[in-house]
Amino acid sequence: MDTESKITIKAEPRDIFGHLLAMCALYASAGSFLTLLFGILNTTFPDTLQGYGYGSGDYASMRFAIAMLCIVFPIYLFTMRHLKKEYRAMPEKQMLRIRKWLVYFTLFIASLTMIGDVIALINHFLNGELTTRFVLKVLAVFIVAGAVFFAYKEERGRENIENKSINRVFRYGISVIVLTGIITGFLMVGSPSSERARRFDDERINNLQFLQSEIVFYWQNKHVLPSNLDALKDDIRGVRPPLDPETGASYGYAIKDAESFSLCATFKTESTTYQNKEARSMPAMPYASLENNWEHDVGNTCFERHIDPEVYKKEK
Repeated sequence: MDTESKITIKAEPRDIFGHLLAMCALYASAGSFLTLLFGILNTTFPDTLQGYGYGSGDYASMRFAIAMLCIVFPIYLFTMRHLKKEYRAMPEKQMLRIRKWLVYFTLFIASLTMIGDVIALINHFLNGELTTRFVLKVLAVFIVAGAVFFAYKEERGRENIENKSINRVFRYGISVIVLTGIITGFLMVGSPSSERARRFDDERINNLQFLQSEIVFYWQNKHVLPSNLDALKDDIRGVRPPLDPETGASYGYAIKDAESFSLCATFKTESTTYQNKEARSMPAMPYASLENNWEHDVGNTCFERHIDPEVYKKEK
């Protein structure tokens, strides 16, 4: 046994912190990048079997993934760069037990991911659910897991870490890929100001839906439509007609006839911002009606509503 192998290396608290931080940042980066890719694929290759209006959830997950990548991926790069410098200054630190455990654990997780990926591909193929989007998702998982696996397979034992050119090429290559994904996702989800405008429009729709239900309730109990929205006030139930969340203005309301009315609001975005053409062209469900239709364009939009006495019975 040589002298070098007899040296006992003990991990200091900063060593434990550095290695744990690097591994956690790696896992978070890989998961966030896959979430971002899945969101991009879901919106680029829509599946009508998923139903109408699923896009908003995909965009929300993409925004969260972008936020995660903007933080955890730079942390991973910085931490690994710092660890590499320590390895070059003190090569014996490559023998730290926590480093070996985390490296092998990473390889274990990456191996299981790739195995499960292949199993999922075969299972979906046998179920006849093989689509372009699914194949690309499987490929994305396989590539990400494979990149993690091959990036860390050389971390076993006391490998030579002096090859700076290979490390630099790999680091820059991964950084370019992640940055490309972030930029693509950002272009798809839009700017923060456009998202804020969309959220205001969502709140306007919620308010109009509330007003519609209160108008119908008023008509059922008083057998006439309210003369204006202020007539909906009810101190007992605590009902107050909501106002535009951005401007504070009242919503538009007009009586068409004894059983028909319209509600109006001014929108900043289109209701189809997160709905692809395939999803928008899907046939309505059998129970869907005009009263469930809240599609709108930019600008002032009015929704015509007719109360069906056979559906909404008047209170006696």
